[in-house]
Amino acid sequence: MENSSLDRALLGLNIDDTSKLNWKIRSAVCIGTAKGLAYLHEELEPPIVHRDIKASNILLDSDFAPKIGDFGLAKLFPDNVTHISTRVAGTTGYLAPEYAMQGQLTKKADVYSFGVLVIEIISSRSSSKTSWSGLGQSLLEWTWQLFVEGRIKEVIDPALQEYPEEQVLRFIKVGLFCTQASAGRRPSMPQVVEMLSKSMKLNEKELTPPGVVGGSFLFKNNRVPKATNSSNTQFNESTSSATATATATATATAVASASNPSFLTQMIPR
Repeated sequence: MENSSLDRALLGLNIDDTSKLNWKIRSAVCIGTAKGLAYLHEELEPPIVHRDIKASNILLDSDFAPKIGDFGLAKLFPDNVTHISTRVAGTTGYLAPEYAMQGQLTKKADVYSFGVLVIEIISSRSSSKTSWSGLGQSLLEWTWQLFVEGRIKEVIDPALQEYPEEQVLRFIKVGLFCTQASAGRRPSMPQVVEMLSKSMKLNEKELTPPGVVGGSFLFKNNRVPKATNSSNTQFNESTSSATATATATATATAVASASNPSFLTQMIPR
């Protein structure tokens, strides 16, 4: 593609391209990718689960319009099943915990990967780096910590000089909704498209911590701490018809024992 892939433009592999990614382009990449996944999940028969949504698999044409590429790991997903038990394949940092640790694949695995991608697009930081805060936190853990502390604006790429703050903060929270530890709490991709495309206030009180394989949120006696209200008043006490508590068909749980590392050896970096 004319502008290669998102990772090269976004994550510093082509330095000259990074400055071109203003908010208009970044938001269009988020929404375009979400629409592509919604098409795969809901409009095809049978539906397709991509299994490897990541920055290097989002191709950019001459206008920076996103194209989902690399369907080498894709799975057909019949409507009459709740999940597929399969060998784990994909890219570390983008794998939903219930899939990475139990091999339970649903559409919500793609939703999780997309949520990670949204955080990367807004922050220009890679999920593959093991620590962002100096505390050994992953990108998702660091983002959640800033959200809890009311410092969520620190996630935004400093190179973004001009942007609509309310919209950017909503996109970050959509990313957090998509990466919640429990697959059943994640929105569907059509709901994600709506949350990104429409100016709405999200019910952030419904947010629970992200699921991170081996992270600090999944394995503390299975406790899920409550999110505090953000310091950004435009989101306080907000509600939306498209929250992440929508009914989900997935039955997999994201909380699993960290004492068995055998699943981790089955990951296939791409």
